[in-house]
Amino acid sequence: MAAVAASLLRAPPAIYPITDRTLGAASHAELTRALVRGGAAWVQVRDKGMAGVALLAAVRAALVEARAGGAKLIVNDRLDVALAAGADGVHLGDEDLPVAAARRLAGAEFLIGTSTHDVEQALRAQELPCDYVALGPVFATSSKKDARPALGLEALRRVRAGSAKPLVAIGGITRDRLPEVLAAGADSVALIAAVMVPGEVENCMVELLRLAAIVRG
Repeated sequence: MAAVAASLLRAPPAIYPITDRTLGAASHAELTRALVRGGAAWVQVRDKGMAGVALLAAVRAALVEARAGGAKLIVNDRLDVALAAGADGVHLGDEDLPVAAARRLAGAEFLIGTSTHDVEQALRAQELPCDYVALGPVFATSSKKDARPALGLEALRRVRAGSAKPLVAIGGITRDRLPEVLAAGADSVALIAAVMVPGEVENCMVELLRLAAIVRG
């Protein structure tokens, strides 16, 4: 029972918001504050355009907000920034440091997630020393300029059938699509546009958590 409880603490919650300043003028700290006030248990800070020094400062400021609300803070791509800031974890993409190398550097307690973009890659990722596997884009998305083709719900179901690790769905998932994504087997849904609504971030988070709770009964 203790091992099960420990693994659940390392699994992303049903709603896993990702900050994005390109969808509004707020800072990552302000976005994190709003998300945590709305009930977010994990927040991922994502900023593809911010240089290392600025990103470190932004992550440290966001971490203050996360800690104040008892939430975990994950950094997209940058293990160096995550470690320097004292964040809880990192989410790694295809062109980032390999998961095994990141685990050696960060240690056993650090949270590590990895992105996958097809069924076979997601199933291979089950062997990596990561805490969760993200699959996407499930639907067409405008959050990434170089987004890959949408995989659809069937790909999500196939990965779920062969996956022991927590499965995070990402890409083009709107409030209306959330129920079918959870029903297809996602343990968690990573959201950007659906929650990064200027002036409404906290309210969006509250509503998405409410909807997820209804879907899961």
